[in-house]
Amino acid sequence: MAELSDVITFLGTAGARFVVAHQFLASGGAWLSLGNTQILLDPGPGSLVQAARRKLDPTKLAAIVLSHKHLDHSGDINIMIEAMTDGGTKKRGTVFVPADALTQDPVIFSYLQSYPQSIQLLTEGGSYVINDVSFKTPIRHKHPVETYGFIFQTPRHTFSWIIDTRYFDDLASHYEGDLLVINVVRLNPGAPIDHLALPEAKSIIYKLRPRIAILTHFGMTMWRAKPWELAEKLTEETGVSVIAARDGLKFDLAQLG
Repeated sequence: MAELSDVITFLGTAGARFVVAHQFLASGGAWLSLGNTQILLDPGPGSLVQAARRKLDPTKLAAIVLSHKHLDHSGDINIMIEAMTDGGTKKRGTVFVPADALTQDPVIFSYLQSYPQSIQLLTEGGSYVINDVSFKTPIRHKHPVETYGFIFQTPRHTFSWIIDTRYFDDLASHYEGDLLVINVVRLNPGAPIDHLALPEAKSIIYKLRPRIAILTHFGMTMWRAKPWELAEKLTEETGVSVIAARDGLKFDLAQLG
């Protein structure tokens, strides 16, 4: 029997509306292959196309998880629900969303809401189970809409994903694991936008000290600054191995050692 593995495939690394609108970087979210459990995280515009390009089969999905309803995270959620359920002919999969994704300006069409096996609401401090994978939403983030980051746990690994938020002092203390994935939209802090900037990401990495940190979800200022070079500099400054994600990157958590 083949040994099970945990692999993250980045279907896109675009953050911020300008980068997404011009598709300088893809915006498909991430596909989590965690043992035998397939999870799609934040299916932004182009998620279906990016998954098909990489021969990832939506009918194998056990769940779709939406951190928040902004379009760069949710643009393809309806077509991915249709794809997961074979156009609604197979009642399959669970969809996890914040409550405001279904109430105020809902991002899932009403006719699709009966297609999955269930829709579960994310809440601050919530815990959820998908087969032998569990995840938590430890704290509500500081963002214009209801937004959560995640701590995923498999039988082999624990890793965190810090989604869009304004920086706040105890942010890092809510996350854990040998791998940290962090959305870093801006190069410099100070803009009136509720997103993390590179110096704030550095502070979080330094406090958490994971084995590996992956930067993703880049806005234009980050992309122009060459995030792969910024990641090398962060590695030197923090002593933590930092990687800049790229579209299509497949990261096997076995690399955590």
